[in-house]
Amino acid sequence: MGEIRKIDRYFNGNKAEDGAGVSLYRTFGYHEIPDFDPFLMMDFFDSENPEDYTKGFPWHPHRGIETVTYLISGEIEHEDSIGNKGTIYDGDCQWMTAGSGIMHQEMPKASPKMLGIQLWVNLPKKDKMTDPKYRDIRKEMIPEYKDENMTVKVLAGKFKGIEGPIEGIDAEPIFLDVELVPNSEFEFQLDSSFNVFTFLVGGEANFNTDKEEIVSHPKGVLYKEGDYVRINTKENGGRFLLIAGKPLNEPISWGGPIVMNTKEELDLAFKEISEGSFIKKSV
Repeated sequence: MGEIRKIDRYFNGNKAEDGAGVSLYRTFGYHEIPDFDPFLMMDFFDSENPEDYTKGFPWHPHRGIETVTYLISGEIEHEDSIGNKGTIYDGDCQWMTAGSGIMHQEMPKASPKMLGIQLWVNLPKKDKMTDPKYRDIRKEMIPEYKDENMTVKVLAGKFKGIEGPIEGIDAEPIFLDVELVPNSEFEFQLDSSFNVFTFLVGGEANFNTDKEEIVSHPKGVLYKEGDYVRINTKENGGRFLLIAGKPLNEPISWGGPIVMNTKEELDLAFKEISEGSFIKKSV
């Protein structure tokens, strides 16, 4: 198996507000670069109060990144400048490549529970100005592995020979949604050069290989280098996301919804927004 990955640090994130007034947890972001490379930011949503999220994220631009919205529970309507429009529900995922530029909006609807994440994935320099595109991944498109101890939904990458629907991305992302029953263990081997983190979205688990250290959700774990991770549960089960990717190791110039490699590229993007020439491809 090689060397086990040990915990670099835990992270909880901070309460924040974004969009038109959406309450969320910003689990990591700008100040954690480059620890999570190629991932830039992740927001966590967990609320039973529609007032926390129904103001939504009205029309706004993106360039140079991909946004991944994985909805465990809830309902979100979306629309963009290249003609995509629809709604995602429990278990669905949106994987949007902003590339050279896109305008979109995401408007959560009142639900019994809003639970999910939005993850920003950096694009390499060569793909910053690629054509934007959108992948609508319905829950029935997401394969899963299941045994008496666990259920693993595979959105990207491979687990026990099962391959997720997302492929052809430079960062070679791995995205697993793992549910462990009580008194069970999960092991996963991956490229030692990849950055990897987990985020507990329900229940509790032990991520520490040096000692028993049960933690409860919401809790994130950034790992050190190594060849595999091991996670276990005791009296209670747990549900976590495991996300990993190949670092891009490129310079970052980041301003709001735009992430480029240089300040000149960033300034140009905002100049084009003000002049109305930002969108390079539309319907």
